[in-house]
Amino acid sequence: MRRILTRPLTFVLLAGLFVTGPQIGQAETQIPQSQSEISLGFAPLVKEAAPAVVNIYARIIRQDRNRSPFANDPFFDDFFRQFAQPQPRVQNSLGSGVILSADGIVVSNYHVVGEASDIRVVTNDRREYAAEVILADEASDLAILQLHNADDLPFLELRNSDAVEVGELTLAIGNPFGVGQTVSSGIISGLARTGTGGGQGFGYYIQTDAPINPGNSGGALIDVNGDLIGINTRILSRSGGSNGIGFAIPANLVREFVRQAQDGATEFQRPWAGMTGQPVDADLAEALGMARVDGMLISELHPQSPFVAAGFEVGDVVTAVDGEPVNSPSEMAFRLSVAGLGGQSEITRLRQGASATVQVALSEAPDEPASAPIQLNEQTPMPGLVVAQINPRVINRLQLPLSATGVVVLDPGPYAGRGGVQSGDIVMGVNGQPVAAPQDVPRLLLESGRWMQLDLLRQGKRVALRFRL
Repeated sequence: MRRILTRPLTFVLLAGLFVTGPQIGQAETQIPQSQSEISLGFAPLVKEAAPAVVNIYARIIRQDRNRSPFANDPFFDDFFRQFAQPQPRVQNSLGSGVILSADGIVVSNYHVVGEASDIRVVTNDRREYAAEVILADEASDLAILQLHNADDLPFLELRNSDAVEVGELTLAIGNPFGVGQTVSSGIISGLARTGTGGGQGFGYYIQTDAPINPGNSGGALIDVNGDLIGINTRILSRSGGSNGIGFAIPANLVREFVRQAQDGATEFQRPWAGMTGQPVDADLAEALGMARVDGMLISELHPQSPFVAAGFEVGDVVTAVDGEPVNSPSEMAFRLSVAGLGGQSEITRLRQGASATVQVALSEAPDEPASAPIQLNEQTPMPGLVVAQINPRVINRLQLPLSATGVVVLDPGPYAGRGGVQSGDIVMGVNGQPVAAPQDVPRLLLESGRWMQLDLLRQGKRVALRFRL
């Protein structure tokens, strides 16, 4: 049986005022009429919403390399490197999750369950379920779980997070420090926060001052109607405890994750923009003759970008996607991710002072020309090495510069990896001979004598690695 909020709730505010109504935009301020109304607090809301927030216990097995006693010695380290064999290490992870459907769809953070081999989910009423990850994405720090043999579970509805406003009351529900389910209150402190986390630049968060601590990750940030605003994911703190600056992943991105998971996707698919950009600051706005300081300036476009096909040029300013403002590359990535693949988005473009709305097709990065990956066999000096032709799909997967061309390392394998080769290295040459296609690599390696040299391009810097065969 679905358990969701079916009636407006009443809450006491700081000065004895309270908000009532099914939507925050329709709230009206009233004077409490009785002692029971004054003492009501958040109890009815918590009673309705808390059962849909779960505790997650995950076990992650990592392969760690034994540290050689000569690891810091520049001479002996090379000799003893091969003896430092990987050893399994069990890491236990504790976090929270939110039930989003009666049949056991749960959302949490990637850093809680993304690499877990064993996951247990415990509900508010102490029922315990085994679970598996059905979709996860490290860049967005989101993971979708499916509980085994679950039905008729309480769940939360997803709110349109673009309608959230600064100053709204909010509750954070989770399992901080493993002490058990805990509720903390606050307000929405900020929107469209970017650059607060790591990953690949897709950070785009709602900020709240509701206390969030370790263990709250994956828990719920809800509004006064019990709808899910976002998934608590990180804090800004020097001590590791809450300083009143917490961040949640907006519900609109969670909705797209759930949709793709239910459609059977095994990897989260986000549209490819094929561009790089920078926020418009005061100096840029003045140089471009803009009346306002907003938008993202396009600084580079890949020839196969769908924005090129739609007529965009370097120097254009993107100010909105589907009517929502865009002021940074992170916001652009978020808006396209929410829109999803297969359709079109309305992109508001500013060029030479004139604004226009342009339809852009949303598609994944094309695999053209074919990447044609090759894995080297045991007859070559570097068995297990995987190389491929660089194309838009490879650029997007490895986060290479848009201008990258040639051949790239997808997987260094055991031998090249020990010698310092990394995934994402662009192979410029082997033994002084240029490399233009994947098949050039095994051919040139087989022509090596007692010594072999790889000329690589790594994050814009040239690297030369020498090997004795």
